[in-house]
Formats: sequence, C-alpha cells, structure tokens
Amino acid sequence: MAHAILVHEHGGPEVMRWEAVDVPAPGPGEAHVRNEAIGLNYIDVYHRTGLYPGGLPHGLGMEGAGVVLTVGDGVSEVAPGDRVAYADLPVGAYATERVMPAHRLVKLPEAIDFRTAAAMMLQGMTAQYLLRQTYVVRPGDTVLIHAAAGGVGLIACQWARHLGATVIGTVGSPEKAELAKANGCTHPILYRQEDLVKRVREITDGRGCEVVYDSVGKDTYIQSMDCLKKRGLLVIFGNSSGPVNALDTALLAQKGSLYVTRPTLMVYNADRADLLSTAADLFNVVTLGVVRIAINQEYALKDVAQAHRDLEARKTTGSTILLP
Repeated sequence: MAHAILVHEHGGPEVMRWEAVDVPAPGPGEAHVRNEAIGLNYIDVYHRTGLYPGGLPHGLGMEGAGVVLTVGDGVSEVAPGDRVAYADLPVGAYATERVMPAHRLVKLPEAIDFRTAAAMMLQGMTAQYLLRQTYVVRPGDTVLIHAAAGGVGLIACQWARHLGATVIGTVGSPEKAELAKANGCTHPILYRQEDLVKRVREITDGRGCEVVYDSVGKDTYIQSMDCLKKRGLLVIFGNSSGPVNALDTALLAQKGSLYVTRPTLMVYNADRADLLSTAADLFNVVTLGVVRIAINQEYALKDVAQAHRDLEARKTTGSTILLP
C-alpha cells in the first residue's frame, strides 16, 4: 500500500499526517513513479502553512527521485524502468509512490544516485538559473549570497566561485561560516555579529556587489540593496523571514538606480526544453566534481515533522532528504 504525507489544515509541522493512499493508474501524458528519495525545501514550509495556498487536503513536497513503474497513453518522455528525478509542481513528492506529468520528469545520468538527485534538483536548478540566467556571473564579479550554508547557498557558492566570482555569504554561526568557506564562499559574514553593509563595502573597496541573491526576504532586502553597486541587481528568490509585500520603487533610485527581480524556478523551467537545459547544466557540474552535493541530514519520510522543525529552526545545513 502506498503512503503519503497529507495536510488537512494549514499550520505548524504537527498538521502533517502519514496516511495510506490509493495511487491511480496514470492517465494520458502521466507516469507512475516510485520515489526512492525525496528532497526537503523551504518552499514546502510555505505550502504547509498556507503562505502558498492550495486546496485542502493536499500533499507536500516538490522534489524527488525514483523509478518509473508505468506510463499513460501518449507518453514519450520516459518509459517504465527509467531512473528519473523532478523538482516541480504539482506538490505531492512526500509519498512512496505518485503520478506525475511525464513532461516534468528528467532522466538521471548513471553517475548520479537517487539520494544525490533528490538532494539537488530543486536547489541545484535554482542555483543554475540564478547564476547562469537571472544574472550571468562572470569572472571578476562580486556576488552576495544570503544563507550561504543552506542548500541553495552551498551549491551557489561553489558554482559562482568556479565561474570566477568573489563570493560573499551571510551565515548564522562560526560553524556555518567554516562550512560556507569550504564550499567556495570567499568571505563568510556572521550577520548576527557583524555589520553586513559595512563589511561588504570593506571587501569591495566601497564599490558594492554586482548582484545580491536574497532568499530571506523581509528582514534583509533593504540591507541587500545597500550592498549593491550602482545599477546592481537584487534577486529576491525566497522569503524565509516573510515576503516583501510592498517595495517602494523610489528606493531603487535613491540607492543607485538599482534593479530588482522576483524569479521562480517554475517560470524558468516552464518549457520542457528549458527544464532539460537547466538540468543538463546541473548534471554536468555535479558529474565533473565542480559542485559537490552535501547531504547533511536524512529523515524517514514519516518523521518529516521533525525535519520541518529543524529546518525552520535553522538547524540544518546543505541538503536534506527524506527516505520512504
């Protein structure tokens, strides 16, 4: 019998329930996937709390890796027995088995195992579009990455350093600073103890950064602006402290004719050709060893409530996976 984590009301980690579920046969364009590993991401918290609302009851989770069991009519993208991974809507990855739109699945290279795939698809493809599409990082650039010891942060630091950038990152503890530094962050900044803007200006000789990648949101976006050079780009791609609900565009002029964008992976990968291109770039840097995926936490899927508590308490680093 298949099982899944479902929420019947929005709220804290306690609202998640481990339940037996019936998995329907795949319809036209769909594939039935058995998950071997599942990724944990902060967006899962937003779906659980209702910040990103969905009709109740609903599942959780957007990232997983496993094996295709059966496919519906008209499916050409994958076949039974294929090793696949995904990081996309619809939610529902917190399950032992599920039915997915086949065109959102990506075949895995033999060199990448299920655990690594589940740990890297959403975070790694996010790092790809941030560094290679939203702003194309070039040698000599200075970039600021918030939450540098987190899942996206560790991948983005390694990748940006490989691209020739000087990487500044914010972290919450000396231990996280060492972890970020070991993964390509040239200048980790302890944001609770140091003046972020002052340190960035010191590091850049007063010039500021070409781009700031901000996944924190409400608590940091003003400081992020102050860390940019004139006509720099602020990329707000998450809101772990809360969303930026109102942005006074006059600030962009006052702080140096700045640019700001709020991208999402779902838009960047909306077309299958873009999904395959993004995934191929990620697979390439991982198989070459340019980016190492740090799986620093593993939980049984049925114990996901504790995983959410640890994530929200900032106790996790790198990537976290759930095992069915």
